Amino acid sequence: MAAAGGEAAAAALAAAKKRAASRSWILFDAAGEERELDADKYAIMHRVDINARDLRILDPLLSYPSTILGRERAIVLNLEHIKAIVTSEEVLLRDPSDENVIPVVEELRRRLAPSSAAQHDGKDNLSGQHDAEAAEEDESPFEFRALEVTLEAICSFLDARTTELETNAYPALDDLTSKISSHNLDKVRKLKSGMTRLTARVQKVRDELEQLLDDDDDMADLYLSRKLAGASSPVSGSGGPNWFPASPTIGSKISRASRASAATIHGNENDVEELEMLLEAYFMQIDGTLNKLTTLREYIDDTEDYINIQLDNHRNQLIQLELFLSSGTVCLSLYSLVAGVFGMNIPYTWNDGHGYVFKWVVIVSGLFCAFMFVTIVAYARHKGLVGS
Repeated sequence: MAAAGGEAAAAALAAAKKRAASRSWILFDAAGEERELDADKYAIMHRVDINARDLRILDPLLSYPSTILGRERAIVLNLEHIKAIVTSEEVLLRDPSDENVIPVVEELRRRLAPSSAAQHDGKDNLSGQHDAEAAEEDESPFEFRALEVTLEAICSFLDARTTELETNAYPALDDLTSKISSHNLDKVRKLKSGMTRLTARVQKVRDELEQLLDDDDDMADLYLSRKLAGASSPVSGSGGPNWFPASPTIGSKISRASRASAATIHGNENDVEELEMLLEAYFMQIDGTLNKLTTLREYIDDTEDYINIQLDNHRNQLIQLELFLSSGTVCLSLYSLVAGVFGMNIPYTWNDGHGYVFKWVVIVSGLFCAFMFVTIVAYARHKGLVGS
């Protein structure tokens, strides 16, 4: 009984580990099919032929920066909330139920649908087949279309966040310049913190695209169809690669592979112009978003400088007020000294019969103190210690 209970506990633990390792995926293929996958990491690794280190980049529980990796048979994409694996025939997108991923799923569903020419391939006459092949030649490779959808989604997402931040930041900064208060300062502090984090995210995506554009070898690694064509060239046999599942458009895919193989034979394996143009377009878009954030940062810096100038001006006014009060205190102290001397209860002979002197002592002492106060203030103005 104890052994049976131990085996049951072990089985339950193994099942729990499997459920923990399993993640929700959605799969799109070049045939236009779409289905949900609840596969563990080992099944995903075997399906797309990547290692555990690459799959770890897509783990939502781990914090990895935005990355685009080209592997032998797959492209690993980690762009903020978009975590996907792209092959020459499939797209695996992680966590499709996430609210930020749903627009990407809808766009993939729309953009990766097979063209009408590909759907009627093999059913038309010879001229129809020729037109379908021409349309296929003009069509970008499957992996580039999927890459374009993800790049467009992340660029639009970051641009929308930037626009939202601008909408909230500029009025808050204007309110702060008109009235310096703890509430306005706290609001601007939160906005500046959010802008710093968003700038770091945009900068990382921009750096990743720039790194790809600067290295032709890295861009060449993203040509999965070209590498598939090289692997399925006539030298290796008449059959297709055994790792790729059959689909209704396999004829058109083999045709694309043959054309890519011909390009490779003619020495075009290093031609990355198509991908370079694609990446440059989104690089310019993400660079424009970064420029918006840079402009916002400059506006915040200018506002901070203006606030510091205002605070310095208030501080100078307080110093001037303190100078006036100190000068007045000194003069009143002298006046009090005279009053104290004459107010002492000590018998002096000159106090007798000279009551009229009291008013002259009060008047002369007051005039002397006032003259001293005016002299101090005039000297301070002459030296530029107080404003005119």
